[in-house]
Amino acid sequence: MYDIRQLHGKPYLTLTREDKGMRNVRVYEEAWPLHTPFVIARGSRSEAKVVVVELEEDGVKGVGECTPYPRYGESIASVMAQVMAIGEQLEAGLTREQLQRLLPAGAARNAIDCALWDLQARREGKTLPQLLGVTLPERVITAQTVVIGTADQMAASAAALWQKGAQLLKVKLDDRLISERLIAIRQAAPQATLIVDANESWHSEGLAARCQLLADLGVAMLEQPLPADADAALENFVHPLPICADESCHTRESLPRLRGRYEMINIKLDKTGGLTEALALAGEAERQGFERMLGCMLCTSRGIAAALPLAPLARFADLDGPTWLAVDVEPALRFSTGVLHL
Repeated sequence: MYDIRQLHGKPYLTLTREDKGMRNVRVYEEAWPLHTPFVIARGSRSEAKVVVVELEEDGVKGVGECTPYPRYGESIASVMAQVMAIGEQLEAGLTREQLQRLLPAGAARNAIDCALWDLQARREGKTLPQLLGVTLPERVITAQTVVIGTADQMAASAAALWQKGAQLLKVKLDDRLISERLIAIRQAAPQATLIVDANESWHSEGLAARCQLLADLGVAMLEQPLPADADAALENFVHPLPICADESCHTRESLPRLRGRYEMINIKLDKTGGLTEALALAGEAERQGFERMLGCMLCTSRGIAAALPLAPLARFADLDGPTWLAVDVEPALRFSTGVLHL
């Protein structure tokens, strides 16, 4: 039966069955305020809005979380509708393999896929990495994001993050004041490893000069400089630093068109539609010679915990989403500035 209730003032849906062996399914939204506005080329955000899926079976509960992303045509309402549309299959014991065929890659499939992984791990009394046979390090160096502001603001942010221990800084840029901002940041944090994310805001005209500027400043990687539908301009484009595909790479099906354009891909569970495809994408990308970055949306520690089995496979980890929250979910992962402690 469908049961609409209220959670923190917002509606959520519960599917409950008394039949033995049937799953209870619950899907609801949460809004997590940020302590500081998150400003990128695409706009500014003051809260992280997520959808949570809970699957309970024989008294054991698995939980998955996703962040609907308007860039990909997603909203809280559309994602919840996708989950509810397959509610009866979820109740009846839908498997991860069946899920891959039933829903397209995206946030809704991610929340369900991760809930199914979490449910299996808990039923077997293991952590998710243990279930997958993955040994995690004691600490993961994660990028700390420097959001868009004036050159002085960004330099001050970079300096403060470096002084607090961040070794890897991810610099968000739009199409303005590139040299002014980057030179100020490099002067403020001369020893930091810098990666730059333009979030599709640049154009092919002048790209070569900007890439050379980044290389001269010791930037380690440039992420998604051009719109995904305009990145053919990168075909056989000679550039002095690696370029990483983010918006251009979702699943294994993306890889053929990325060859000759990018050296690295950014794997995010909300793009792949969950850990199942993310693991397959990481393996296929390695076979095809792509380096991997592990990224995230603005999310709680639930979203990061689901991605941790991929951490040993990534050259760069960008997992600072929960560090932007004023308050994280409990139990929260343990972060210090630039480090995820495991």
